[in-house]
Amino acid sequence: MIILDGKKVSNDIKDEIAEHVKSMISQGERVPHLAAILVGSDGASMTYVNAKVKACERIGFNSTLIELPEYTSEEELLEKIHELNTNNNIDGFIVQLPLPEQIDDQKVLMAIDPDKDVDGFHPVNVGRMALDLPTFLPATPYGIMELLERYRIETSGKNVVVMGRSHIVGRPMSILMSQKRKAGDATVTVVHSRSKNLTEITKNADIIVAAIGISEFLTGDMVKEDVVIIDVGITRVPDATKKNGYRLAGDVHFESVSQKASYITPVPGGVGPMTIAMLLKNTLLARERHSN
Repeated sequence: MIILDGKKVSNDIKDEIAEHVKSMISQGERVPHLAAILVGSDGASMTYVNAKVKACERIGFNSTLIELPEYTSEEELLEKIHELNTNNNIDGFIVQLPLPEQIDDQKVLMAIDPDKDVDGFHPVNVGRMALDLPTFLPATPYGIMELLERYRIETSGKNVVVMGRSHIVGRPMSILMSQKRKAGDATVTVVHSRSKNLTEITKNADIIVAAIGISEFLTGDMVKEDVVIIDVGITRVPDATKKNGYRLAGDVHFESVSQKASYITPVPGGVGPMTIAMLLKNTLLARERHSN
């Protein structure tokens, strides 16, 4: 069994981008600039955004963090998005989700300029992805594709089961894996909370992408020998043996599934670091597009 080390691969990608940035600086070009809007003080969101800012510093990007209070109105947020859309020094930006209840997530995503939507969530970019046209791919699915490719995992003609149908992971993952690309060309089945005969389906899978949002849902008796496991989930599970009172777990029961898997991502240290790396890659792409 081989651990798919997302932390190592993401660091490799950051090093590659950093070299590219050095080349840009030596040629007198402006370096990429990523902005992030954080509304409120959700702990997980703050941790994630700060990790993005630190990653920008490491590779030589400029970054701007815009922190807005929890009571920010939808109109105020849309105004801030308009400012970033029209700022030529900002190549790409993200609005960290979830947003407070007084703000319509969909209205916010629609307001972002598709050419600066480095999260890849705008309907224009989702449509371009579905048609296999050049675009910003959603960072988490993009990271998974990159991980499969760099570990040279054969996907062509394989049975892939994607557990979960979210617009952020499950749905785009199913589209990308079925397309003609290096980490793709697979036969894809999407399962979700209403799927029947779930174990029968997962036992036939060569590759499983678990993004169902239920802690340790996929167990060893649900998979076959030599399966490749990508675990997207991350949940805090109470654990009295830990100093902080919890441990981090994925959607996969690691102990039992790893006994059968040929490759598996750990939680943490698997998909998470790849998401940030691919967001940076999208920002570099945005900068190159703007220069053209």
